[in-house]
Amino acid sequence: MKGLRGLVVALALFLVLPAVAGAQTWTQLTTQPSFLTDTALLLTDGTVMVHQYNSGNWWRLTPDNTGSYLNGTWSALASMPAGYAPLYFASAVLADGNVLVEGGEYNNLSQDETTKGAYYNTTTNTWTNVNPPSGWADIGDSPGIVLVNGTFMLGRNESTQGALFNETSLTWTTTGAGKADNYSEEGWAMLPDTSVLTVDTQDLKNAEKYITKTGKWINAGNTIVTLPDAGSEEIGPNMLQPASLTVLALGGTTHTSIYTPPPVQSQPGTWTPGPDFPGGNAMADAPAAVLVDGNVLVETCPGVFGTPTSFFEFNGTSFTSVPKPAKVGAQNTSYEGRFLDLPSGQVLFTVADGSTKEAALYTPAGSANSAWAPTITHLPPSTITHGMTYQIGGTQFNGLTAGAAYGDDAQMNTNYPLVRITNTGTGHVFYAKTHNHTFMGVASGTRQVGTKFDVPAGIELGASTLEVVANGIASAPINVTVN
Repeated sequence: MKGLRGLVVALALFLVLPAVAGAQTWTQLTTQPSFLTDTALLLTDGTVMVHQYNSGNWWRLTPDNTGSYLNGTWSALASMPAGYAPLYFASAVLADGNVLVEGGEYNNLSQDETTKGAYYNTTTNTWTNVNPPSGWADIGDSPGIVLVNGTFMLGRNESTQGALFNETSLTWTTTGAGKADNYSEEGWAMLPDTSVLTVDTQDLKNAEKYITKTGKWINAGNTIVTLPDAGSEEIGPNMLQPASLTVLALGGTTHTSIYTPPPVQSQPGTWTPGPDFPGGNAMADAPAAVLVDGNVLVETCPGVFGTPTSFFEFNGTSFTSVPKPAKVGAQNTSYEGRFLDLPSGQVLFTVADGSTKEAALYTPAGSANSAWAPTITHLPPSTITHGMTYQIGGTQFNGLTAGAAYGDDAQMNTNYPLVRITNTGTGHVFYAKTHNHTFMGVASGTRQVGTKFDVPAGIELGASTLEVVANGIASAPINVTVN
């Protein structure tokens, strides 16, 4: 539906702004990217992997030795297989820390709904071609998500066909029986009960849930208000809110709706209309991010792909206007924005407009509720050795939400644990690459989960503290000695 983007003009002017909230800040990265930015993914070693717009190139943002992304440095990663240069694609960081990229509405700026895909090994810095599911003639900007069991699921755009990715063989199996309408333009949200919520874009006001254990979709109730734009089918993301564990469904219309999950997974759940976006704005393809204080940061625009964009925080009740990044101009619209939750508690913003080299950090005003933090219960040895691998376990290692989201054009969930080690003497920060997470759900409560971590070969020796971080919220530190 984005083939008309270049022809769309502003449908309305932003006339009314609520009072600007106090203390939120945008800061441009000290070293701006030398390339045109696109979707960013958080790797499990604490670095950020950023796609170069309409190309097969990817770049790494590495925080400095104090853990600052503001003062981070850029380096080139391996390029994707020849002939694959996607735009508006599915992506995910998998449970072993590797990366999958699937499809693309455009390939080399040709709108062909490409079926190409590629698998990135983060250890060897290499890409491998992935063939599409059998019989699929297109993938394009299809929705995708990593399920609670660590399996990646992909929904074929403009159809009801779904598939599960086998990472060992790089092959697919079918899933998703009972889907009520096509996957076109949908965004997916992981629920605490391990099911996946979506709002239909063609069967208006209808919502569905995917049940991982059965591989089937079931009804998830009526959204009461119309969320997708009826003409374009565009819609915003679905954001699980940590304070209430309800889902804020953001419309491609001016409307929002709040979903309360049921006590029994097989039940549909209930919907309550939320507040409309201020000023006649909408989120017909747009990013959102759950902040460490529980608010949801959103980028909006008038109507479908109108200009200019406006940024708001939702506090569970209402929207409040917040500043916009310095490089976002009057020509920019919401579908060009990308958010990513960082372990620093900030949000990285990039612009995928084909003309802007942009990377900025959003620092929220509030702080995290300590009850949302991971808790370490299964400790590694008190002395850990550089270059070695250890197991660590506890609760809420995946966070209470999936972090940032967009929908069918980009996925950047961060519901997986990172391990951060800080040297007591120097204050220098090191991330130990995590992998083989035992759980990929959200809001897991008292459930015991775990991950493995590799102590970096170049880590400083001596007394240190170790934390588990999920979506920018850190556990209480434990003391370790690195030898």
